[in-house]
Amino acid sequence: MTNPHPRYRLLTTGGTASMAMAGAGQGVTPRLGAADLLAAVPELSESAIDLQVEDFRKKPGASLTIDDMADLATRISELEAAGEAGFVVMQGTDTIEETAFLLDLLHRGEAPVVVTGAMRHSQQPGADGPANLLGAVRTAACDDARGRGCMVVMADEIHAARFVRKCHASSPAAFASPAAGPMGTLVEGTPRFSFTTPRPRCVQLPFARQARVPLVTATLGDDGEDLAERFDHCDGLVIAAFGVGHVPESWVPALEKAARQIPVVFASRTGAGSTATTTYGFTGSEQDLLRRGLIAAGPLDPFKARILLLALLRADANPDDITAAFDQF
Repeated sequence: MTNPHPRYRLLTTGGTASMAMAGAGQGVTPRLGAADLLAAVPELSESAIDLQVEDFRKKPGASLTIDDMADLATRISELEAAGEAGFVVMQGTDTIEETAFLLDLLHRGEAPVVVTGAMRHSQQPGADGPANLLGAVRTAACDDARGRGCMVVMADEIHAARFVRKCHASSPAAFASPAAGPMGTLVEGTPRFSFTTPRPRCVQLPFARQARVPLVTATLGDDGEDLAERFDHCDGLVIAAFGVGHVPESWVPALEKAARQIPVVFASRTGAGSTATTTYGFTGSEQDLLRRGLIAAGPLDPFKARILLLALLRADANPDDITAAFDQF
């Protein structure tokens, strides 16, 4: 039964939208709370949406951690169990493409979770935080958003967490989904969805252990001589590979050895498109890596592949579960 008086919640973690200058020439730092952000959007106070606010963290996006997101997912679950119908998370944009995907993996409920932020702080001309917050709240309060998991709303576009990327360092239109396009847009303030994506199987909380998963990028002329040192004392490894999943031939012995001991995932460093499975057969190709026990990330980019592997390891997943989790994508 639909709740006739749904409640929604804004949870802030810091980021550019919450930043202001302490003094001339000192640079901006997180200073504004959730109530301050809400006060900058009069349309929300005038709307019929029952929106509660909560200062969850006060950190730049670059300083958020896996544990912060696990705590946030747990808090959202508690609030949803208490009857709240949707959630907006406002954070720094530096890590949105990773945090949103992690929340998508951890969030079990039907209530939408919408992540947003700002590319321009509150004291800059054309600050985009208020408009992004308004769009995110309207999306979270939309009946059609239920069951879609975690989404990102920026610049009136709605992105699926698994596809979204930050594609520009400073532009207000920094976010895109190169592999699929936005899953929806806000038209005159109303969310309109173009497609849906299957939700990933959830990773169980609380996490059972710590884990370390480095990301190593293949580059022209890297002979891999120190490759073993790069992933020594690791629980898993992600390779940002060339093209559809290729590495230099000189890397292969070290990667094969690592794959006997820990899960090793290879993803395309291009940021769009999928790793292949049957096209190339040379040493260091995707077929060769699969034969040697590596796991293909499919359409997941290296950053999201790392988040998935790290979350699975922290949940103490076994090797078969890890392979199956990547297969679902």
